[in-house]
Amino acid sequence: MPKTVVHVFHGDDDSIVTGTRVAQRVHEVAAERGAEVEVFCFGPAQRRLTDGGSSPASAAYNRQIDELIAAGVVVGACVNAARADGTEAELARRGLNLRVARDEFLRFTLEQATVIGF
Repeated sequence: MPKTVVHVFHGDDDSIVTGTRVAQRVHEVAAERGAEVEVFCFGPAQRRLTDGGSSPASAAYNRQIDELIAAGVVVGACVNAARADGTEAELARRGLNLRVARDEFLRFTLEQATVIGF
C-alpha cells in the first residue's frame, strides 16, 4: 500500500503545527484512496513533544500528535534521542512508536514511501 510519511524535524512553531495538521488532513482521505499515513518526529520537533506545552503552538502540536495516535496513525520518534533526553518512558506512554531513526529512514526508502518534511 502506498504511504505518505510526514517527517517533522524543525522545532519552530510553524513547522510543528503545520506538519501535524497536514498529516491529519491527509489521513482524512488516505484510506479511501488506498494509502496510509505515518508521522516521524525527530530532532528539535521531537524535543517539543515533552516541553509541557510551553507555548500555544507546542500545545497544539502535542494535541495533534495525540489525536493522530488516537486515530490509528503510526507516530514515531527516535528511541536513542528519547533515551538521551530522558523522555523514553513518557513518549512510549503516549503511544509513540520509538525506533532508531537511521533504521526508520531506510525503511521509508525500502517501502518507497513519499516523505514530506517540515
